[in-house]
Amino acid sequence: MEKELQERADRIFDEALGQTRAKDPREFYRARLREMKADDPEGYLKAVAYYETDLVPSIAEAGDDPLVAWQRFGCHLAELTVTGTPVEIDPTGRRCPHAPPTPPDRMVLHIPKGSKGRALVVGLPPELSAAQLATYGLLVGGRQKMREQEAKSSEKSDV
Repeated sequence: MEKELQERADRIFDEALGQTRAKDPREFYRARLREMKADDPEGYLKAVAYYETDLVPSIAEAGDDPLVAWQRFGCHLAELTVTGTPVEIDPTGRRCPHAPPTPPDRMVLHIPKGSKGRALVVGLPPELSAAQLATYGLLVGGRQKMREQEAKSSEKSDV
């Protein structure tokens, strides 16, 4: 892949992140890629190929919305990890079908089919609501009890 093309795609994506205050998903995608490289080399190679042949050109050449393009990559990466369905979680905690472009206040999670593990993060809003934080803790983190600090914050917001 051309370094110039990748740099242009990165620049466009960074500008979009700055304008929207969206959370940058690249760090948790990189972590997932590192895991895949060790546990599923074939899936890793498919993810890298998608990045090089689909993601970067879609942003740098085709002019696709970079936030949507990266979210598509995140969904692809999650599906390579475990079969499942992407869903959106609105600020009230309500689950909605994933329908890009995702509103900026929604969290996008990949829910594994059956009982094959925890949800995978595809995208996060600039700030998680209390309901999204609880959903994240349960589905991604596997926590079944609220942390003491979260409980105190929740009590204060009820007053």
